[in-house]
Amino acid sequence: MMNYQQNPLNELKRFFKASTILNKLMIINIVVFILINIINLIFWLFQISNNPQGLPGISLITYYLSVPASLESLLMRPWTIITYMFLQEDFMHILFNMMVLYFGGRIFTEYMTEKKLLSTYLIGGLTGALFFIAAYNVFPVFQSTMSYTVALGSSASVLAVLIAIATYVPEYSVVLFLFGRVKLKYVALAVILIDLLSIAGGNSGGHIAHLGGAFWGFTYIRMMKKGKDFTLNTDAMNFKKYFKFFTKQKKETSFGFNADNGRPLSDDEYNSRKVVDQEKTDRILEKISRSGYGSLTKSEKEYLFQSSKKQ
Repeated sequence: MMNYQQNPLNELKRFFKASTILNKLMIINIVVFILINIINLIFWLFQISNNPQGLPGISLITYYLSVPASLESLLMRPWTIITYMFLQEDFMHILFNMMVLYFGGRIFTEYMTEKKLLSTYLIGGLTGALFFIAAYNVFPVFQSTMSYTVALGSSASVLAVLIAIATYVPEYSVVLFLFGRVKLKYVALAVILIDLLSIAGGNSGGHIAHLGGAFWGFTYIRMMKKGKDFTLNTDAMNFKKYFKFFTKQKKETSFGFNADNGRPLSDDEYNSRKVVDQEKTDRILEKISRSGYGSLTKSEKEYLFQSSKKQ
């Protein structure tokens, strides 16, 4: 269980100094939020028209980065199924999303790899967009507004992460302000129920997208427990190059030696080996959670023992 007794400011400083997928996701969201608001401020200062024709209340840049409900508009702006999940204009919107991502992401990475976290965030966002678009094209109540409705925000991705870890460790207890100690499964159920009951109110599309993200988080873990892993192969997609902008560049350093040729390992090789080792450890721990320690082979027990000595 996580310890929150330390100074929150010092904890945040350490968190953002670390090089993890979780803090990179948060930094991307924050940087996009700042840039969007600076651009909107410049438009306002110079009295430049900043609204798509006939769509008051939304800025041009937000319009071109938000995912549209209309399939015709989506074909014209296909990139929006990705960009929308990193896009927030309102301060309270991004504050709430980043708090939940930090809360859920920290617990998530206690039990699963960063690769799984990134995969859950991205596919959760895509599923949220799919639910949003499908609802507006299927249900008659949305037909009159479908042509100009858009969705934005990381909420679907964030809820995918939260619901995934709540499905993986439902009995995990957290301390919530005013509520005290609560099991993670009840937090997840409350969030889903709030979104479900809020669809008929304002922001219908947003709540539907949230439920899409939650659906993926639940489905992903249920399938994983059945031995079907739908984690994206982010190594092949080379997401690292997109994150380099948000990370201080480090000189190549060596950690240990390559078993094949005896030369020192580079930074990238060392990190890649760490990821492989962590995934193997995760598979063994998952096997223990399903079948108990006695189900491990001799080699798996030896590997787990050697790993524990390195901690």
